[in-house]
Amino acid sequence: MAVPRGTNLRAVLLERGLSPYAALTERVNCGGRGLCATCGVRLDPPAPEPTHWHDRLAARFGYPRLSCQITIDRDLQVRLLPDKRIWGPRER
Repeated sequence: MAVPRGTNLRAVLLERGLSPYAALTERVNCGGRGLCATCGVRLDPPAPEPTHWHDRLAARFGYPRLSCQITIDRDLQVRLLPDKRIWGPRER
């Protein structure tokens, strides 16, 4: 799907009905502030460099990247996680 450069990945996913959240965190999250780490996605290389401290840690240690902290500046391959270790599956 084509989106304008500078668009926030979390916002695009939610607009398109592709929630990065698990069923439990769909309503209980930080609203895109980069604090709760519940909107994690996997990005295939080349991924944008992280700019937020929490996203930098995720990238450094191989954890899912925070979709709320990713600004789309190129073509991306995004993979939603089928389940989250702490928060459970995406499906209800």
